[in-house]
Amino acid sequence: MKNRSLLKIFTTILSVFVCFGVLPKMQALLPPEIPGNPDGCYPAFNTAEGCHALFNVTGGIGDTGVGWFSLFIAGDARFNTGVGAAALALTTRTGAGTDGDSNTAVGTAAMILNTSGTENTALGINALVFNDSGSDNNAVGVFALFNNDDGDFNNAVGRRALFSNTTGSSNNAFGDFALSENVDGFGNVAIGHDAMDTNT
Repeated sequence: MKNRSLLKIFTTILSVFVCFGVLPKMQALLPPEIPGNPDGCYPAFNTAEGCHALFNVTGGIGDTGVGWFSLFIAGDARFNTGVGAAALALTTRTGAGTDGDSNTAVGTAAMILNTSGTENTALGINALVFNDSGSDNNAVGVFALFNNDDGDFNNAVGRRALFSNTTGSSNNAFGDFALSENVDGFGNVAIGHDAMDTNT
């Protein structure tokens, strides 16, 4: 478990350096703002405010990026809202479907590594940080569902609720540290501080 955590930290740091290290070579793709409208108003219902927010939006519609590198690689992803430094930074649409669409992340680094996950809500610093393709998750609280990779239909409310979850689905954790050690468990319900915190 310790090696996996170290690997994730290293991967995160490497991703950030690779992603942001190429900035001097890239040109912003946002079209000019709509004349006569407030700062941050762009075509296709997109709104960007902050250094490199929505930096690589191409066909995306209805995206809002507020904060340093929020929705940085949006591409064709649609209806995403990232508020906070690097919120939803790597989210993009990778195919013709709806992957990468309809996510809401509020908080520094909330869903920073999400790529194709859909219809997720992350509210809190580092909530759903490692989510890659997991969908229909709700994380409310600092480090809630922090390690989730591709688990679906999870609800985590509270500091570090479902913190270790990677592939577990349909879990409900309400309370600080509730189900915090769950990795791939399915269909668990934990209510209260430290509730089922050692369940894996």
